[in-house]
Amino acid sequence: MTMKLKLDENNNVVVKDGMPVYVHEDGKEIPFDANKATVKIAELNGEAKQHREAKEAVEAKLKAFEGIEDPKAAIKALETVKNLDDKKLIDAGEVEKVKAEMRKTFDEQLAESKSHAEKLQSQLHAELIGGSFARSKYAAEHLNLPSDVVQAFFGKHFSISDEGKVVAKFADGNEIYSRSRPGEKADFEEALEALVGAYPNKDAILKPSGTSGSGAGTGTGGGNAPKSLAECKTDAEKIAYMQQHS
Repeated sequence: MTMKLKLDENNNVVVKDGMPVYVHEDGKEIPFDANKATVKIAELNGEAKQHREAKEAVEAKLKAFEGIEDPKAAIKALETVKNLDDKKLIDAGEVEKVKAEMRKTFDEQLAESKSHAEKLQSQLHAELIGGSFARSKYAAEHLNLPSDVVQAFFGKHFSISDEGKVVAKFADGNEIYSRSRPGEKADFEEALEALVGAYPNKDAILKPSGTSGSGAGTGTGGGNAPKSLAECKTDAEKIAYMQQHS
């Protein structure tokens, strides 16, 4: 996204609070704090270096354990082998039986852990992302749609980061960064506003300027498909219309 310096009638740079003012493509004017941006960039570079070095150190240590998928199962296997007497070790059938039992136990534990992790991830996603849509001040004040319809259409752009924060990406896969906090990822409200701004038919879902209320009026459509968002009578019709005209 390109930005241009704001100039006054004498072609001088407009300054606010000691900072040059930049104008974004959508006309929003935001002072650019160069000092803060420089510090933030330095912090991000430092964090990236620390993460890289930590990752390399962990990878070096893990090389000694290549091939071991479950440490607990591996320890249990060592204990089992240690406790087998010489006769059982010679008896290949007994050894194979022990191996099969260990494999079965490991597979069951792995499946249970995976199911539990997926359930927790689903609950976290529903609470953090679903809750953000339900509580969104921007959606309530500026959009002509109920929160569940907004989530049904824009929810695919949001995910949970490794730090447990809600982050968003544009349709092209690029992460959405804050325009008011250079170098930082946009919070939910700012990300949703950016996604709505990038939606080709945003005028159909935005409330008229200065209007508050619960959405567009009912249309006069007959048996044909709705010709506008206002003619959509159900949430399903609204979602289908938005997807068709996105």
